[in-house]
Amino acid sequence: MPESPTPAETAAQPVRRMPRAQRREQILAAATRAVARNGFTGTGLPDIAAEAGITHVILYRHFASKADLYRAVLERAYTRLGDAVGTEKLDGTSISALLRAAAADPDAFRLLFRHAVREPEFRDVIDMVRSYSTMIAQRYLTDAVPAGPWQDWAAQVIPTFILDAVIAWLDAGQPDLDDAAERINRAARALIEVAGGELVQKD
Repeated sequence: MPESPTPAETAAQPVRRMPRAQRREQILAAATRAVARNGFTGTGLPDIAAEAGITHVILYRHFASKADLYRAVLERAYTRLGDAVGTEKLDGTSISALLRAAAADPDAFRLLFRHAVREPEFRDVIDMVRSYSTMIAQRYLTDAVPAGPWQDWAAQVIPTFILDAVIAWLDAGQPDLDDAAERINRAARALIEVAGGELVQKD
């Protein structure tokens, strides 16, 4: 039976050349896994290169710094999520699609909506995501909640609730997706009803 190559022999083997776009995707996927596991501060470029199974030289051909790489990771996560869920409107299938997208790449989802918000350097990305989510929610609320402060409130609260609910669903082990979608939908509808109705104060 042939012996396995030693680490030195493995390191000496040339890295298989890939098309540039395919290599970039490999690096972004590896960075997503590594940063989700150890955090942005706790993950260095050598860690990402090792996760991707490439050399530092190849990594630097694609990204000049860890910050550039992480920004690309966040942009990739947001673009893939938009492709899966849609970015123009909310409807009855949106939450199911969001859950499926989160389940397909939970590391990317957590990076975008849990970890990146803690990194001031990438605040602009998160602010952009939140602003766009609020705009879509406000468009959805037009017929349900009169224009004014309560519509503004609901347009910010509902996307935040839905995203936190999806992360909590991931953390809980992804119990029955269809049931989770219905529960989150019901809770979101309740928030819309609260925003659209009059508050009754008790003596």
